[in-house]
Amino acid sequence: MSTPEYVVNNPATGETLATFPPATDADVDAALAAAHGAYQEWSKTSSVSERAALIRKVADLHEERRDELAAIIHREMGKPIDQCLGEVEFSAAIYGYYADNAEQFLLDRPIELLDGSGSARIHREALGVLLGVMPWNFPYYQVARFAAPNLALGNTIVLKHAPQCPESAAAIERIFGDAGFPEGAYVNVYASHDQIADAIGDARVRGVSFTGSERAGAQIAEVAGRCLKKVVLELGGSDPFIVLSSDDLDATVGAAVEARMENTGQACNGAKRMIVIDDLYDEFAAKFTERMIAAGDEVPPLSSAAAAERLEAQVSRAVADGATLTGAGSRTGAFFPPAVLTDVAPGSAAAREEFFGPVATIFRVGSEDEAIELANDTPYGLGSYVFTTDPAQAERVALQIEAGMVFINGVGIEGVELPFGGVKQSGFGRELGSLGIDEFANKKLIRTA
Repeated sequence: MSTPEYVVNNPATGETLATFPPATDADVDAALAAAHGAYQEWSKTSSVSERAALIRKVADLHEERRDELAAIIHREMGKPIDQCLGEVEFSAAIYGYYADNAEQFLLDRPIELLDGSGSARIHREALGVLLGVMPWNFPYYQVARFAAPNLALGNTIVLKHAPQCPESAAAIERIFGDAGFPEGAYVNVYASHDQIADAIGDARVRGVSFTGSERAGAQIAEVAGRCLKKVVLELGGSDPFIVLSSDDLDATVGAAVEARMENTGQACNGAKRMIVIDDLYDEFAAKFTERMIAAGDEVPPLSSAAAAERLEAQVSRAVADGATLTGAGSRTGAFFPPAVLTDVAPGSAAAREEFFGPVATIFRVGSEDEAIELANDTPYGLGSYVFTTDPAQAERVALQIEAGMVFINGVGIEGVELPFGGVKQSGFGRELGSLGIDEFANKKLIRTA
């Protein structure tokens, strides 16, 4: 495999702002040794309350450094500064949530015995060193939802960030050090793909968390499976946005645009396929397309020119397969204007794959059953959205959608307390909420006669 270059390359200008030296094999080994040492010497001797207090300091430092942190990812991956600030604040909230709740989440759970005397309980404790491989689209948030619960539990972390996020990766590592975590509790490493594969096989590593593409996730899982390592995967998504009825179609259209355009369309759980009941389709499609095109002048760049080129090629293939494209212009460098695809044939590649950028597909359906069938006709199963004025219908549809998450009549209603994750080729495992602290825990049975 090729060695990634850790470079800050401003997607808005194409200017290379900084480069970071890649890790040597000795650097990676030192990172694993430090993390293993911290697990043996700190994790096993510290209490949950002591670790939670350190997590609280991490939350406070995110708040204190919010402007600095936001500016870093603005130049790394092009996100608008207001969204950068929002990501830093949400990350701080994640750390604060686990600081506040770790002790309660990790209380021993008694088991009522069916036979015999004595007692039994489940005691949760750390596994050891965890390897995190994180993506570029939410540089702080992705790390927070992995690091916060696991450091509170007592696991230690070696973190390989995306090659285009080396500056934010270093800033995160500084925060953990400044918060008072011991050396090795959280280690950033600018590793190559081959070095990560070797690290997964290292006996000191006990689990792997990966967020990214389906292809890379399969490779990570293959290596981890051979080495009998626990894995959490959060991969791609082609989330449906189902509209079955509405008492305010303008508001529903606004929600659909918001759900598609979050992070310039570069969110795994963004709504990508608009599935609209026949009697609302024409009006919805017209209003949705108008709103998408109108956003063209204000849309920031994608994360890189290469990402925009991939999206352009994908849209061209969809048109070649018979889809109709309505767009605001053509690609310029990393800037890709919003676009809408209609007349996409069910079963075609464009109907089932993920468009990672400001491109949406719209489908007409004649019934609730047809909407569910189309929503599930994808290899992915991350999130989904259902809009209807009928509560019974909302519940009925939600229970039939093959996804890890269903949001009814709302977008942007995620929270630190709500578990995040998917099914099918969107991965497995959960992050955030009370479930997030259980993924890399040894759930030890203690039975006393």
